[in-house]
Amino acid sequence: MKGKRVLITGAAGFLGSHLCDRFIKEGAHVIGMDNLITGDLRNIEHLFKLENFEFYHHDVSKFVHVPGDLHYILHFASPASPIDYLKIPIQTLKVGSLGTHNLLGLAKAKNARILVASTSEVYGDPMVHPQNEDYWGNVNPVGPRGVYDEAKRFQEAMTMAYHTYHQVETRIVRIFNTYGPRMRLNDGRVLPAFIGQALRGEDLTAFGDGSQTRSFCYVDDLIEGIYRLLLSDCATPVNIGNPSEISINDFAQEIIKLTGTNQKVIYKPLPMDDPKQRQPDITKARSILGWEPKINREEGLKITYNYFKSLPEERLFEEPHGRHFTKKN
Repeated sequence: MKGKRVLITGAAGFLGSHLCDRFIKEGAHVIGMDNLITGDLRNIEHLFKLENFEFYHHDVSKFVHVPGDLHYILHFASPASPIDYLKIPIQTLKVGSLGTHNLLGLAKAKNARILVASTSEVYGDPMVHPQNEDYWGNVNPVGPRGVYDEAKRFQEAMTMAYHTYHQVETRIVRIFNTYGPRMRLNDGRVLPAFIGQALRGEDLTAFGDGSQTRSFCYVDDLIEGIYRLLLSDCATPVNIGNPSEISINDFAQEIIKLTGTNQKVIYKPLPMDDPKQRQPDITKARSILGWEPKINREEGLKITYNYFKSLPEERLFEEPHGRHFTKKN
């Protein structure tokens, strides 16, 4: 990877910033790109002093130009939390469609290999459990989550079309729930929501009866899987996630124990089309990439909790898009 030029879109986001770190570590010249609609420059400010990092403030839904050679593109630009894509649905659809089209065109022009970030949400509320890559999904295209789910499904179709018709070297990663430092508190995803509520002294909010399941992968494991997939010969989608499944109720109790708080769990109605089960089948990743997660949830949660505890207090009350909670007295 030394000396290779790598474009990472969504570079100021949670996963994008960790990818920037990884490729810098591998000796690549990293070009980060982000329109900062959900990204945060604080995630990559430590990279600005480096000679082998540059940043473009740009929306990939518009024409993308990068001067010079380009060897790899990792397309991670997209809102990824329910709060975001419910508030900015059009931008979510555009970055998955127009943005993906622009970057595939750039990959074709530069003769670069491109990896696109898809999601377990392409499986919708699954009728197959655990979910493997051959399952086509159960998605409501006109429901509130459809703007994200269908953007990602279209993204996969467009990527495969460029691979088949234009012989572009493409890779598709289907990312399952991931956590770790640099996640945004209060973005609607269960883990940062629970930790944020615990740190603010609030009760934890579960939806439905809390019996729905999720599978949480620590960010370092995910980044390793993505890196291996990029360098592999596999053009079809690959699940990357941790198959250790847990119910939301049990997870809430883990967070209460971790944080040493005595909050109770309160319940609200389950959002429309919210998946009841989520667990990756990673047989393909194990066999093709030799990859499986190494960091167990107890260890990963401690690191993540310590990160959130280290943030300035005002960050605990910071909502997405610059708003703030009312601080409790």
